[in-house]
Amino acid sequence: MNKAQLVEAIADKLGGRAAAEEAVDAVLDTIIRSVVAGDRVSVTGFGSFEKVERAARYARNPQTGERVRVKKTSVPRFRPGQGFKDLTGGAKKLTRGETAIKKASPGTVTGGTTVAGKKAAAKKTTAKKATAKKTAKKATTRATAAKTAAPARKTTAKKATPRAAAKTTAAKTTAAKKTTAKKTTAKKTTAKKTTAKATAKKTTAKPTTRSTPGRKTTGAKRTTSARTAKRA
Repeated sequence: MNKAQLVEAIADKLGGRAAAEEAVDAVLDTIIRSVVAGDRVSVTGFGSFEKVERAARYARNPQTGERVRVKKTSVPRFRPGQGFKDLTGGAKKLTRGETAIKKASPGTVTGGTTVAGKKAAAKKTTAKKATAKKTAKKATTRATAAKTAAPARKTTAKKATPRAAAKTTAAKTTAAKKTTAKKTTAKKTTAKKTTAKATAKKTTAKPTTRSTPGRKTTGAKRTTSARTAKRA
């Protein structure tokens, strides 16, 4: 039986083909939209429609036999109710005037939403709240870690500053010592040069006398004798 035949089958009960077609379209549209949204549509005595998550897997192409990877996806699933199973299996029988699906009790339907739909919505709300709490906890933990890390960085910077200052002071002291040593060395070198010059001058000023062994100096006697003769 296709959709057109289904409409024809219920047209007499709903007062015409147009009304039957609208009813079938409305029922199918409501079921599809609810399942796509993640709700579970359950009809007592008939079955339930729901969306199922199918994990990624490997399958084989029936034409080529090649192994193909199938991505994660969501598929609709229909689970027949116990009454439907019993009628299909022959455990129960239907008479011509009997309706296969009995009317739902007043407590199972409220405002067009099934009890199963309410449970699914409640589960979704709970899951959303749990996710929001986890996200808030993570954000709080990150903020706390950031605050803790900021003082630690400042302390490290403070500790590093005295070391840098000590290194700079040591470098300045070493440079000053080297400069003082250079000045002292220069002064000593200048003093040595001055002393050497003075020594050279003294050495030049002294007369150089040479004495010959075995000879007597008679120049002074000769001068004295000459002066005496002139006076006489």
